[in-house]
Amino acid sequence: MFSESLKYITSKTSSRPTIGIILGSGLGDFGSLVKNPIVIPTKEIPNYPVSTVPGHSGKLIFGTIENNGKQSSQLLVFQGRIHFYETNSLPHVIFPIEIASALGIKTLIVTNAAGGINSRFKSGDLMLIRDFINLTFENPLIGRSIKASERITNYFSDELMVQAKNTANELKVPIQEGVYCWTKGPSYETSAEIKMMEKLGIDAVGMSTVPEIITAVHLGMKVLGISCITNMATGISSYKLSHDEVTVTANLVKNDFTKLISAVVVSL
Repeated sequence: MFSESLKYITSKTSSRPTIGIILGSGLGDFGSLVKNPIVIPTKEIPNYPVSTVPGHSGKLIFGTIENNGKQSSQLLVFQGRIHFYETNSLPHVIFPIEIASALGIKTLIVTNAAGGINSRFKSGDLMLIRDFINLTFENPLIGRSIKASERITNYFSDELMVQAKNTANELKVPIQEGVYCWTKGPSYETSAEIKMMEKLGIDAVGMSTVPEIITAVHLGMKVLGISCITNMATGISSYKLSHDEVTVTANLVKNDFTKLISAVVVSL
């Protein structure tokens, strides 16, 4: 199955990107920045899992971007992702990461839309993911042969974190930093669950990202994670949550988001 997907992709482009970017809910517009793009709809790729969630268009975009006269290395932009709750299959969720690795990607920027829990946050904030808590207790490495020396303890590149923070300061893009929590979804968390997460030191919560990060690091990639706080979580927000709010807020902050990601990417 995997080999058929890879064969189809490589038949459509000779590009061998070194940087991958996964775009979360409502953040897909970043893909429009790619110069001379080669676009492959995921529904056309044999055996490739297709996202069913609004705001995840399902495209692989190969090319480069420019920022302040500088051109990036070759990129692969994943316009949309597959969530665990869509398929109940971790192999489907991490399939794009394995494709990225096979194509030669060494650096992965993972983004998502998340609910804010930290009281200092507000809708529209960008948060660098410093660490995560996995409340699903699922792990994509289960069943794989893992040597003791391969057990992961640090998932995020300190170098990329420093670079992203410095870039945000230079651009005057407000940036937060915190702990992300992965839950299975598709239901939003209850107010009681959010209170528990507050006590655990969780700053933002979402339904993706963690299995992708675990797989990427296992495959030898450097990882940078960024959450867009598109809403405040249940019990913190005074109104009913909706996916429409997620995409609307992501659209409002897309300028800061694209400025930050573009500047980081061309500096790599």
